[in-house]
Amino acid sequence: MDLHRIPTTPQDRETVFAAITGLGGRDLTLPAEVSLTPPLLVGEHWVTAPGASIERGVLVYVHGGGFAHRMPALMNLFAARLSQATGRPVLVVHYPLAPESPFPAALETVIAAYQALVEHVPPSRVVLYSESSGGSLALGAMLGLDEASRPAGLIAVSPVTDLSLQSPSIDTNAVTDSGVDRRMLGFLVGQYLQGAPADRAPQSPIFGNLSVLPPLLLAVGSAEALLDDTLRFAEAATAAGIKTQVDVYEGLPHAFTIADLDGDQSVFLSRIVTWLAGIQ
Repeated sequence: MDLHRIPTTPQDRETVFAAITGLGGRDLTLPAEVSLTPPLLVGEHWVTAPGASIERGVLVYVHGGGFAHRMPALMNLFAARLSQATGRPVLVVHYPLAPESPFPAALETVIAAYQALVEHVPPSRVVLYSESSGGSLALGAMLGLDEASRPAGLIAVSPVTDLSLQSPSIDTNAVTDSGVDRRMLGFLVGQYLQGAPADRAPQSPIFGNLSVLPPLLLAVGSAEALLDDTLRFAEAATAAGIKTQVDVYEGLPHAFTIADLDGDQSVFLSRIVTWLAGIQ
């Protein structure tokens, strides 16, 4: 795997933790110039920044939230940042949530959304962006595709790849993360799986046939409880022959991308743009 350690400063880390703890008081108003009008007759939730064009391709955004939560305003604002940075419209997938809709409902919704999209846009112009539990869903959804249907690439930020919770960092990094620990993960996984086995794919993508995946960009903070979910998956994907880039952001916790909602300079977004240029 191609592993990069992204340095951060104490001020960077302070900013990220402040953004996470202060999220409830932030203004998440979407800029007026951002369009929410679907550019295609598929999908309900689209975010398009000024100048973004479907001719450049589409990002499919599979959100996190422990399989059980979502914040549409936050998702739209971050989707707008992605759209602005990449020049692509973003299709945001609102999948059904646990515990009312346990596995495999969310996974099936992600698969259906992707399949509907590629009836209108060639898979070679589609890239998935996912985070946390959404990373589990995006990676799991790709395991069942044939070669002709695979997207150009998949970005997973702090993905949950092993629902059997075997990663050592779940315990070793619990004190440095932003509240993510074994107890929280066990509760969220339990209400999502509701009796389905945790050590099987596609619910735990690390146990699947990873040779069918598209090129991967995986990003994670070194302070995260889910650090090893990313590193173990990257090693397995690389062993399966998949082109895999891993960016480890030094000292940052889970949900560190929340700090990328503000400002024009973003190392994280610029690395996504560079990676996209390298796969297409």
